[in-house]
Amino acid sequence: MAPTSSEPAAVPARAGYTERLTLPWWLWLAGIVVAALLATELWLGGTGVRAWLPFVVLLPLAAVGLSWLGRIQVAVRDGELLVDDARLPVRFVADAIPLDAEGRREVLGVGADPMAFVVQRPWVPGAVQVVLDDPADPTPYWVVSSRHPVRLAEAILASSAPARTPQDRAHRDPH
Repeated sequence: MAPTSSEPAAVPARAGYTERLTLPWWLWLAGIVVAALLATELWLGGTGVRAWLPFVVLLPLAAVGLSWLGRIQVAVRDGELLVDDARLPVRFVADAIPLDAEGRREVLGVGADPMAFVVQRPWVPGAVQVVLDDPADPTPYWVVSSRHPVRLAEAILASSAPARTPQDRAHRDPH
């Protein structure tokens, strides 16, 4: 039976989560405009190669640089939290806390732990703090930027619940 418009579609528990931390359109526009202005200043009425080379070099270079800034992918799949090339098995996750801009600023502020793993993009307002439960790892938590911090935190917690073994649960809960 297909869901009606008032019913949300059922999502499988193991569906995971994927998000790319791309740049907003206005940063692309600003970056290309700055590159064009710099190319124009280098040109300054020159002739020959000096007339076209700054544009041919700087505009594509700006596009490559801007796409590189938006390359970070955040995903939860196959029992792991993947942030760019970093991998965290979700069985070591004690909690995942969605943060708004103010919460992110507080977590990354003066009292931040220097051993924390941080992937923060200033153009993304939200984040998720992933608290770790791994005695062998000195990293206390991860802070990862996300445009949908609640959905990311829910995906991490949903993925970590079945991944914890009875020994992990006994280690975490002494009762």
